[in-house]
Amino acid sequence: MTESSVEIPQAPAEFPKLRVAVLGAGKMGGILLQAFLKQNLFAPDQMHATVGHAERALALSTQWGLDVSTNNRAAVENADLILLGVKPFQVEGLIAEIRPAIKNGALIVSFAASVKTGAIEEAVGKEIAVVRAMPNTPAALGAGVTALCRGHYVSEKQMELAGRIFETVGRTVIVDEKHMDAVTGLSGSGPAYVYIIIEALAEAGVKVGLPRDTATLLAAQTTYGAARMVLDTGYHPALLKDAVTTPAGCTIDGILELEEGGLRVTLIKAVMRATERARQLAAG
Repeated sequence: MTESSVEIPQAPAEFPKLRVAVLGAGKMGGILLQAFLKQNLFAPDQMHATVGHAERALALSTQWGLDVSTNNRAAVENADLILLGVKPFQVEGLIAEIRPAIKNGALIVSFAASVKTGAIEEAVGKEIAVVRAMPNTPAALGAGVTALCRGHYVSEKQMELAGRIFETVGRTVIVDEKHMDAVTGLSGSGPAYVYIIIEALAEAGVKVGLPRDTATLLAAQTTYGAARMVLDTGYHPALLKDAVTTPAGCTIDGILELEEGGLRVTLIKAVMRATERARQLAAG
C-alpha cells in the first residue's frame, strides 16, 4: 500500500504521559504508528520509532512528523511502552541490545510471530510486563483482529492499554498463550484462505458468463457483507445460512456441491495444518 503523510489532530492525546518506542516500524509497526497518530492515541513527541536504515528513518520521520532513527537503545530510554515489531529471529538480539535501557515498570508488547512471552521475560532478565499480540493484515484498513495474551507480570491496567493499542486497527480478543498457535492458524493465516474463496467465487461468476470485474466485485462484497452479518447481528453462521436457504431453491443445490466437494473439512484441515506449523516455529 502507498504510504502517505498523517494529519495530526490538535486535541490532547488519549494517553499524554506515556513515552512510546516502536522498534521495527516496518509493515505492522508502521500501520500501528499511523493509527496512533490518526486516532490521537499518542502525540508525535511521545513516540520514537526505529528502522534498519538511516535513509528510511529520515523519510519516515519527515512523513510522520515524529522521531525515527536506527538507534534502538536510545528509543527505549525512558519508554513506558515498548512495541517489538521486528522479525522473530531478531528478537533475542534486539532484547540484548536494549536490555540496559529498559526501565522498571515498562510494558513490552510483541507482535513477533511465535515468540513466547516467557522467552522475552527470560531475555530481559528481570520481572517485566510482556504482552504477546497476533494481529492480521486487514489491520492496514482498520479491519483487523488481534489476539492478545499476557505474560507473568502484566497488570490489568497494562492489559487494557495493550487492548486499546490494537483497537486502533480493528477488534481484539484475549486468549491464553496456549491458544496463540491456533490463533495464528485461524485469523493470522485466515485472510489468505478467504482470498482464495473470493477468487474461486469470482472465477465461478466468469464461468457462468459475468464480466471478471463484476464477478470479483460481487464475490468480494458478498463475502464482506456476510462477515458483517455475523459480526453485527451476533447470530450463529448456521442460522444466517439457513435464512438464505429456501426449500427447493438455488442455494441448497449450491450448498450440496460445497459439502460434496469437502469445502468445510478442507478449511478445518487448513487451520489445523497452519496451527501445527505455528507450533513447530514456536518450538524452534
